[in-house]
Amino acid sequence: MAKTRISISLEQEQAERIRRHAERAGMDVSAYLVHAATRQMAETEAIEEQFAGVDALIAAAEAEAGAVAPESAATVGELTEQERREAESALGLVYGADRPSVRSGEAA
Repeated sequence: MAKTRISISLEQEQAERIRRHAERAGMDVSAYLVHAATRQMAETEAIEEQFAGVDALIAAAEAEAGAVAPESAATVGELTEQERREAESALGLVYGADRPSVRSGEAA
């Protein structure tokens, strides 16, 4: 496989620090940077994969919320008891379970 050269610019202090770390790892600077970048990419991809389901739920909720006309938003007093419990549960997920409960008729 053919190798490709990538040129980077960095401060002298950063370059020296990288050289020292590469030397301690028993690698040349190129191998050290490739290893560090590959490791970071694997970590990022693992995190993205782990949260893909949550990200999809958020995107769907945002799309659904964007489709609701602002004037159709209900006040706390207009919600059914079931809708109020669902809203409180959702707010608990966002703000934590120790969030004070909103009494019927009060704004959240």
